[in-house]
Amino acid sequence: MTSEKAKMLAGKAYDAWDDTLVADRMRAKSVCHLFNQADPTQLHPRMALLTSLLNISGQAHIEPVFFCDYGYNIHIGDHFYANHHLTIIDVCEVNIGHHVLIGPHVMIATAGHPIEPMARRETEFGRPINIGNDVWIGGNVSILPGVSIGDNCVIGAGAVVVKDIPANSVAVGNPCKVVKQVPLVEA
Repeated sequence: MTSEKAKMLAGKAYDAWDDTLVADRMRAKSVCHLFNQADPTQLHPRMALLTSLLNISGQAHIEPVFFCDYGYNIHIGDHFYANHHLTIIDVCEVNIGHHVLIGPHVMIATAGHPIEPMARRETEFGRPINIGNDVWIGGNVSILPGVSIGDNCVIGAGAVVVKDIPANSVAVGNPCKVVKQVPLVEA
């Protein structure tokens, strides 16, 4: 028999109130609480709390307040910065590349719920989110389940990203749409 955690990680319908998943969420909530209450002048000890929870490859700075569901599904590349009030609902993997900047009040949510009301009472599901390298996500952006954002993209403030955004794009709006290409300069 497949565990609810295995179903969740595979993006299948699962019971979010399974004892193991509740315990995992409570651990993440506890670490986030400690991080959010820590002295902001103590950068290294504060970020050390999150490195015990998230998969961070290199330098990262996250401003408080930060929330996530599990933490172990979040993979962050080098030179990452997130402004205040980042929320990541990580029932599936969230992969964030190198040199990514995230504005304030951003929500990245892999969780979804069935449209049919009776099914919605008992299960939810997830779809992974992938964010490429050198991406800038403006303030108040919502990134929804199953979305991939390519390298070198700019996502304008207030956008609701419901579909994939190809590399080298500037995308804005609700729903988020590509409005122009990013001019690339040779280094």
